[in-house]
Amino acid sequence: MEVIAGIVMSAVIRCADLGSEPMRIESIEQVQRLLSSHLYVADERLATVIYLSLKMKKPLFLEGETGVGKTEVGKVLSEALKRRLIRLQCYEGLDQNSALYEWNYPKQLLQVRMDQEKRCGPGDWTDIFTPDFLIGRPLLDAVQSGDRGEPPVLLIDEIDRADDEFEAFLLEFLSEFQVTIPEIGTIRAKESPLVIITSNRTREVHEALKRRCLYHWIEYPTLEKEIEIIRLRLPHVNGNLARQISEFMKKVRSMDFIKRPGVAESLDWAEALVTLHREHLDTKTVSETLACVFKYREDFQRFDQCVAEIMAEIRSASAG
Repeated sequence: MEVIAGIVMSAVIRCADLGSEPMRIESIEQVQRLLSSHLYVADERLATVIYLSLKMKKPLFLEGETGVGKTEVGKVLSEALKRRLIRLQCYEGLDQNSALYEWNYPKQLLQVRMDQEKRCGPGDWTDIFTPDFLIGRPLLDAVQSGDRGEPPVLLIDEIDRADDEFEAFLLEFLSEFQVTIPEIGTIRAKESPLVIITSNRTREVHEALKRRCLYHWIEYPTLEKEIEIIRLRLPHVNGNLARQISEFMKKVRSMDFIKRPGVAESLDWAEALVTLHREHLDTKTVSETLACVFKYREDFQRFDQCVAEIMAEIRSASAG
């Protein structure tokens, strides 16, 4: 599922068993099994590009519609590989300092005052531009984490929300896995992190950034795959309801809505229907629970115009 953190642009998440032996990947089939064991259904093409990203130590650029499971790839890989997850949530106006580092100004000011009280001479002042006065942000944290153990999974989420200037800044990082701090110098990663970059394609990302990555477009799932996802993530949902939900979503995604529902909406809707003790779809049930499916008033109005057509197809598919 897509997770939007509002104005919070980063979070560091630790797995419960980070102290255990890191997982080693030896085959594409192992990638698929590993993801499935952590409730993520990946087809062979996605499993292959993940395997290559791990082996070639190249960033993985995932593009697709909102809600198809791009962000979840990074989260699941962190859990499955027993690595830290460092997340950088992009937004308009995100700058280098917010993503890389900031100086701890209160600590620097306090040190200056302490030196003043000691009446330090010209050569005795404490250097306040050292690593001790740095506040590491996600990119610096990802570079330095390899020094403390297994390299992390760095999730750069929704890069299309950031500005062109931030993309340009990322080029050095993705090419060499290094960052430059003018007062200190260049800091290089001893082991490169596993980088997952996601985009909803609200704008085109520059070719120079994509060239540094392996690329994969995540499609909406097929009917059978969506049923599998629902049953895997929500085993308490009966098979008939899972199929009806998937049939409904397949039909709706083929129509002209402002925001077509993704897998995230399918799972939310399935959970809501179970909560309401509904075991099948009918027009009344669908109308009452549309809040789980659509997010725009115009889409509600568009659905009202074609609800009879959609429900007729669902009943026909169920009968078949």
